[in-house]
Amino acid sequence: MTLTVPLAALLGLGTAFGLVLVTIGLTGRENRPAGLETEASWWSRLATGRTPVDRRRLAVCVAVGVVVAVVTRWPVAALLSAGAAWVLPDLLGPDRGHARRVARIEAIATWTEALRDNLSGAAGVEQAIGASAIESPEPIREEVSRLALRLQRGWRLEDALRGFAAELADPTADLVVIGLIMAAKGSAGQLGEVLGELAASARAKVASRQRVAASRKRNRTSVRVVVGATLVMAVVLTLLNGGFLAPFDTATGQFVLLVGVGGCFGFAFFWLARLMRDTDTSRILAAAADTPAERQVMPS
Repeated sequence: MTLTVPLAALLGLGTAFGLVLVTIGLTGRENRPAGLETEASWWSRLATGRTPVDRRRLAVCVAVGVVVAVVTRWPVAALLSAGAAWVLPDLLGPDRGHARRVARIEAIATWTEALRDNLSGAAGVEQAIGASAIESPEPIREEVSRLALRLQRGWRLEDALRGFAAELADPTADLVVIGLIMAAKGSAGQLGEVLGELAASARAKVASRQRVAASRKRNRTSVRVVVGATLVMAVVLTLLNGGFLAPFDTATGQFVLLVGVGGCFGFAFFWLARLMRDTDTSRILAAAADTPAERQVMPS
């Protein structure tokens, strides 16, 4: 049983839908400057765990699926191609997420050292935090500025620090916040020395992550070779020897394509993502978001 009329209808609908999404992706971009979102919108996103969908990326994936559907006339191939266009850039491209996490840890270390140095000339932890916000490192500047602003608006130090930890969502930041919370409760003691040790520990973690990233590059290179060879083979067969792929024109062939090819590659990419996932992300202050004070909304 060949796929003719149903496939033509599906391709027509897919083309129309793809053109709509491409138009939205190219023209519907929000031009809101970074840093101008309100505390309410930030907390709502943090509490729900939802992140905005990249509409331009979604439009590109739909466009890829439509092109593949038109060329091959295989609905399953279109679906798999659209999914691959969404997943592969993150798996095979530069590990930008890892670079951002490393930059943030290093920034936390730098800010911790600045905070330690400011404690000697400040009247207290609040004043030291306010002074450190002036020249805080770029990766955490927005969070440190909000922390200083909360303290200026009369938030309790512990509540403001817990909100700061929830924003950064980083184990290293949790350790620094715990030290500052203990100081706020009257256990200041050798806070400067503790902050110095935490900064040194953070820099050691950065060096360790850099070594891990170097080892992962070899895995990414191997996967790029395999995926690239597979895609080139599929394109060559489609363009030069379509008869070899004729069995996939049937409903049974589409099922085999979905379960066999899609299932194997899907499992391989899933396993690759697990291998490249950071394992040292367990937070000490993971319940910080449940504190009543952090559910307050700062006036805009």
